[in-house]
Amino acid sequence: MPQMQHSAPPRSPGLFLGVALYLAVALISYAQTAMSAAQVAGFVKSAIQQKNDDRKIAEYLHKITLSDKLEARTVEELQGMGAGPKTVAALRELMQASSSLSAAAPPPPKAPPVVLTPPEPEEQKKILAEITENALNYSEGLPNYICTQVTQRNVDTSGTGNHWTVADKIQEQLTYFEHKEIYKVQMVNSKMVTNMSHEQLGGARSSGEFGTTLAEIFDSQTQAEFHWERWATLDAHRMYVFAYHVPQERSRYTIFHDPSQRKITAGYHGLIYADRDSKMVMRVTLECEEIPADFPIKDVKIDLWYQVTKIADQEFVLPHRYELTSRDEHALVRNEAEFRLYRKFGADATITFDSSDGDAPKKTNEEPAVK
Repeated sequence: MPQMQHSAPPRSPGLFLGVALYLAVALISYAQTAMSAAQVAGFVKSAIQQKNDDRKIAEYLHKITLSDKLEARTVEELQGMGAGPKTVAALRELMQASSSLSAAAPPPPKAPPVVLTPPEPEEQKKILAEITENALNYSEGLPNYICTQVTQRNVDTSGTGNHWTVADKIQEQLTYFEHKEIYKVQMVNSKMVTNMSHEQLGGARSSGEFGTTLAEIFDSQTQAEFHWERWATLDAHRMYVFAYHVPQERSRYTIFHDPSQRKITAGYHGLIYADRDSKMVMRVTLECEEIPADFPIKDVKIDLWYQVTKIADQEFVLPHRYELTSRDEHALVRNEAEFRLYRKFGADATITFDSSDGDAPKKTNEEPAVK
């Protein structure tokens, strides 16, 4: 069957182009006829920065009609920035022509941020009770899984905190099975190792990030003292922040010094950050106290961050990174660790090596807590 085609009637390309050009010129002319004093100042500043010709800037200004008053101080400011004599003359003409107009209204002041008020005391107790319940049941809700822990250990032999160097980079396979952590060292400084345990690494190291720390803080026998600290924002999520304190006599936090084979139990204090919606702890800081004066390790601090992570299509709150800092008799030490490549534990689980070569984790910062 024949097909019919419908075509638009022919038109003159030259005529169409001429009409389009006329409309463009008309629109530009209209835009040039009405400007505010602020727009004129902005145009002249830009022209000065681009080193445009003084005569052409003045010609453009002669075509402008101001919608508000151009102040003498604005002209003087533009002259001080480098406006040419013809531009300044054109600006003075605009200033004279707009002298009877009202000055532009100042921009409205920015509304100050609204600081959130603390929950009422009774509400704080309820919130803390929910956070405590979630923390104590945290380990029970975790599956058996494997992940990769990448740690960069740094040292400052000056003891000032201004001269850090990388001591080593360690990659470990961390297996979490039946609520226990099992570490297996895989690589040290990008070199494969075999038959090396976590304890054989020497130097500063930490364990217990997968529930032991939370259980210790919130255990009823610990009797940690909590009080409201502030609101905070982490990764765009609003957080309750409570300060806590555990004295040495109720603490089970131990510090072990390898060379002397000496171990102590220290008191500690810090902050817990809990998500306002889920009441799950998303960050813990811990600072040791009551360390004996003759003990070689001093000033132990930990900052542990959690993150919602998928394992086998299920979401869990799991450690994301931590920073451990301490001081010994000779130097400052800072360990930066990150947990990566979470996967379900099973007979088919394979050894996985992280491709980032043990780089220090990217840090996430706390943001201001405002509405």
